Amino acid sequence: MNQQTTTSTAAPPPDYAAFVGLDWADQSHALSLSAAGSTAQERTTLEQTPEALAAWANSLRARFPNGRVAVALEQARGALLAGLSQYEHIVAFPVNPKTLACFREALYPSRSKDDPVDADLLLELLLKHRDHLRPWQPDTAQTRQLALLNEQRRHFVDHRTCLTNQLQAHLKAIFPQALALLGEDLASPMATDFLKKWPTLQAVQKAKPAQLRKFYYGHNSRSEELITQRLELIQKAVALTTDPVLLASHSLAIQILAAQLATLRPFLKQYEEQIAELFAAHPDAPIFHSLPGAGAILAPRLLTSLGTDRGRFSNAQAVSCYTGIAPVTERSGKNQFWVHVRWSCPKFTRQSWHEFANSSIKYSAWAAISYHQLRKRMDHHQAIRKLAYKWQRIVWRMWQERKPYDENRYLAALEKRGIKLVAVQALELTKSGE
Repeated sequence: MNQQTTTSTAAPPPDYAAFVGLDWADQSHALSLSAAGSTAQERTTLEQTPEALAAWANSLRARFPNGRVAVALEQARGALLAGLSQYEHIVAFPVNPKTLACFREALYPSRSKDDPVDADLLLELLLKHRDHLRPWQPDTAQTRQLALLNEQRRHFVDHRTCLTNQLQAHLKAIFPQALALLGEDLASPMATDFLKKWPTLQAVQKAKPAQLRKFYYGHNSRSEELITQRLELIQKAVALTTDPVLLASHSLAIQILAAQLATLRPFLKQYEEQIAELFAAHPDAPIFHSLPGAGAILAPRLLTSLGTDRGRFSNAQAVSCYTGIAPVTERSGKNQFWVHVRWSCPKFTRQSWHEFANSSIKYSAWAAISYHQLRKRMDHHQAIRKLAYKWQRIVWRMWQERKPYDENRYLAALEKRGIKLVAVQALELTKSGE
């Protein structure tokens, strides 16, 4: 560990024993430390190993036995933050990477980047602007696990989509009839089993009708009309190509992709089972389960977007800003302004609220009416964000009061506020079952 000492212009506040700016890197970390009541600023480097991190954390405990150490770092989640969280004397202050980048650019217009300089800047943010930072407070283990499972599941769902898109491209190159023979879902057990066995039209045309009929029956496709149509299609189909080079290369890719999709399927099911189990046992589950259109997938995602700390969001507007649903207004001069979608936000969380608002249109009368009114003056996605903005005000209040959603209660509140037309229309739709 290399160390040198420089001089700082201002002494840090005394509420922590020491302050550290830590710039994370793959191989080693740059640190800048300033003890409370001292103007000395110490620069060190720390190797990226659990042993080095433990030794450094323990050295801080020994050096500052009667106080906590505040550490600013450029991570809201990750291995380093997880490693620091096990030490009670260390209080982590995650800093948004964009915040650090803008602060660096303000002081160094050349945009040059250096790890020790970034560590100094993180320390300066911690010392002089800590009122704009929030100490990291982990949510309950149950909520954090549910959040990670939600995000990981979505990652693998996106991966499945990527695989099915590739599979579709290979099928269109040599075996386009497969899309009619297998249905829309190329990730289904029937589709993957079929393509692993018959990756080309030439291969499936060699199979006997009885064998194909048995295959469809074995995969719960038992409509006699549909089976007959598919068997006739196989019999009458003309191969797109007979080029052995194309058939050999594309058929191998088709079999590989089908095998990957088949392998991925049970693990996605495990994710869904674990999410369902954790969500069912969560004390806030009844709140989010009651939301119309949330369902088994979106309800756990909405729960973890708010967490369990009721002091985290002081009002519904704070939820909308954090999740990226609230728009951003940029003003220039007295009259010109530009309103646009919020780009800096947790994208998965914003997507969760967007998907929920879109789904709620089918299950909530007032949401459907509100959406159709919004569509008269804006496009679909703008209307959905506006609807999500409305939902967040309702959900935040439910979350604060720990009460499930009640459509009739909300409609009565609308009518009490004088919004009778929407309330009456919604009640009529509710009664008619539309």
